[in-house]
Amino acid sequence: MSARTLVLGMGNTLLRDDGAGVHAVRYLRGHAGETPDAEFLDVGTLSFTLAGAIEDAERLIIIDAARMDDAPGTVRVFEGEEMDRFLQRNRKLSAHEVSLVDLLAIARLTGLLPQRRALIGIEPQSFDWGETPTEPVAQAIPAAGAAALELIERWETI
Repeated sequence: MSARTLVLGMGNTLLRDDGAGVHAVRYLRGHAGETPDAEFLDVGTLSFTLAGAIEDAERLIIIDAARMDDAPGTVRVFEGEEMDRFLQRNRKLSAHEVSLVDLLAIARLTGLLPQRRALIGIEPQSFDWGETPTEPVAQAIPAAGAAALELIERWETI
């Protein structure tokens, strides 16, 4: 049986803040406490092989660096159709092997896109080479983790 809530941490940890999602999922693994219906996956730069995991999930949370025109380290949550609109408006070339928009399109075409879904975006400061996030992004990781846990808790009561 797969987890009811799938939490994906995206990014390339060799490009400083691009790895924000991966760092947030690693943080969550150590701080989430009892969350038996949630699975926390470090998915790096994505792959089409994740389409099945997304389709199997009842709820989906994605944590990633996201250009939102905010101060570095800002955390914002985009839920449901708001997430879809944000991703469509912000299609960009990235270091990811496949785009998140493409993965979600596959799930939508099969009719298996989780109805409850959210993107937790962390505004990056730098995509330079480096294995650690910049200070503003590092300080935002607990807030991104807290946002994920709040979504999980709220969705479980609906």
